[in-house]
Amino acid sequence: MSLVGADGISRCSWGNSSPDYAEYHDKEWGYPLRGEQALFERLSLEAFQSGLSWIVILRKRPAFRAAFSSFDPAAVAAFDDDDISRLLADTGIVRNRAKIEATIRNARAVADLDQPLGELLWSFAPSSSPRPATMDDVPAITPESRAMAKTLKKLGFAFVGPTTCYALMQATGMVDDHVAGCFRASA
Repeated sequence: MSLVGADGISRCSWGNSSPDYAEYHDKEWGYPLRGEQALFERLSLEAFQSGLSWIVILRKRPAFRAAFSSFDPAAVAAFDDDDISRLLADTGIVRNRAKIEATIRNARAVADLDQPLGELLWSFAPSSSPRPATMDDVPAITPESRAMAKTLKKLGFAFVGPTTCYALMQATGMVDDHVAGCFRASA
């Protein structure tokens, strides 16, 4: 069941836990996203989120965008050791060498794709999924997210496990996990 926030809006319960979450829930989470740069950003940020709270990443997103050339895959693919050193010194982002290197590696993998990134990612979207009644009904991994992770890893991507892939699917509207009663839940 969704929770009515202090503003009187019925949202998925996590969307009422902070003003940042409410804005993200209401204006971004679950809206279909298709552009290569936008999808690369979300894929990158979901990887950086691994092991952390999403609110940390959400609040650092402007610094991430500045540090990673607005997540232009071609620009990030050209990053070198000097860029890695610069990023490791940037207190505005999560300074995890493995995640930084994975983001650069993933940008290079995007450049090597035989099809647009959006076309590839959206090919894993299920045709339909049941509306979750509560957040407890929302899965962390699905067969589609496992297949996406397996394919991305085969194509040279890193930090793209099935949980990260499912979070990406939720964030970009490939699945609609707004709970029943949430104002964003589609029929």
